[in-house]
Amino acid sequence: MKSHLFVLIFLNFFNSCSSSTPSEGNTGGTPLPTTPTAPITALTDEQAMDQVQKDAIKYFWDYAESNSKLGRERYHTDNPGFEANKVTTGGSGFGLMSLIVGIERGFIPRAEAVTRMTTAMDFLEKADRFHGAWSHWIDGSTGKAISFGNKDDGGDIVETAFLCQGLIAVREYFKNGSIQEKALSSKADNLWKGVEWSWYTNSENAMYWHWSPTYQWEMKFKLEGYNECLIAYILGAASTTHPIPAAAYHEGWTRNGTIATGKTQYGIPLVFKYNTVSGNAGPLFWAQYSYLGLDPSQLSDKYANYWELTQNQAKIIYSHCVANPKNWNGYSEKCWGLTASYSRNPDGTTGYSAHDTDNDLGVITPTAALSSFPYTPKESMKFLHYLYDEKKSTYVGIAGPYDAFSPQYNWVTPRYLAIDQGTIAPMIENYRTGIIWKLFMNAPEVKQGLTNLGFHSGKYGF
Repeated sequence: MKSHLFVLIFLNFFNSCSSSTPSEGNTGGTPLPTTPTAPITALTDEQAMDQVQKDAIKYFWDYAESNSKLGRERYHTDNPGFEANKVTTGGSGFGLMSLIVGIERGFIPRAEAVTRMTTAMDFLEKADRFHGAWSHWIDGSTGKAISFGNKDDGGDIVETAFLCQGLIAVREYFKNGSIQEKALSSKADNLWKGVEWSWYTNSENAMYWHWSPTYQWEMKFKLEGYNECLIAYILGAASTTHPIPAAAYHEGWTRNGTIATGKTQYGIPLVFKYNTVSGNAGPLFWAQYSYLGLDPSQLSDKYANYWELTQNQAKIIYSHCVANPKNWNGYSEKCWGLTASYSRNPDGTTGYSAHDTDNDLGVITPTAALSSFPYTPKESMKFLHYLYDEKKSTYVGIAGPYDAFSPQYNWVTPRYLAIDQGTIAPMIENYRTGIIWKLFMNAPEVKQGLTNLGFHSGKYGF
């Protein structure tokens, strides 16, 4: 399968940087204030959540791609100019939701955010699209697709789905606002409605990750559960312009219902078979990427209670880190979290890896625990205080917690990835107020799409 976590292209990024060092925060406008490297006194829970949300939002505010105002794929504080024009499609969707949180919390000026988002929408309107889907990476200067890997040079329906979560949230948030805000809402609406979800079924009862104008369907990556791709089926069923049939979800994603399992891990039901070699719980972004907008807390269908599913995955990862079967130094009740991120190997080489219970390399990824706040609030809060009260000078930088660290090897990478920073503020806000969940789940097409697939929720009235 293709998931971000398994893509070997990331392995070369640590050693391929040039020496270019343009000024940081090159997007113009009002920068977010710099915070002390260490608190004078321990933060309250509310102060800590405010601080980490504000810091993570900086990635998409102070360090956005300069032309498109969308999210850069990565930002290396040790080499700020590296891949400065590479926009990430899915991470930009997370960034849009992060900016909504910033507006709500008063961290960024509303009018300036509207201007930036309008620039982003104008860019997306002109960027390369492939039957409505954007590519995984886009050149922020030209709007041209950047190849993600061999034969992956066209439409990416999963990354597009992550972006569309953000577009729908933007549409709903601004639809009753000022003239400028209503215009922004309309642009976001038109962009999401232009996606040809049905094309990506390849005339089957399933969805396929990629389509290339050069290689057509040669990559042949079917979206089968369970991993991070649920949102693609939900939005495909929700589309009013190019919908997919319900059979695609039931036959493709759920594998005709065989997605379910009675297996447990650390005494906790897995609920679904994960797309890992063992079927054990995968990296925690599988409980986050599709659920920035989708609210699993009162969502169920004939296959699962999605709150049990997502909460259990977070509890399993936490339990694994506390049990610490590999005896890694530093793992504890306050230092935990496994997901895909930059990584360090035992031989000292660095790269990118999907950390989970089967692939535990002694590397902690902050976004794993922080973006699990709705599922494990007490456990996530302990980790948050560990970062900001004890380790801020070591593990927190200019745009929030660094992407990954390892107490075992006394290693930390002073770098950021959009897909990791971008889930922190929205998921913490979903825990605090539920605003992104409310925006997305109350969208009429989303309600209808979920109904079409057999989901139900008393909370949202379907």
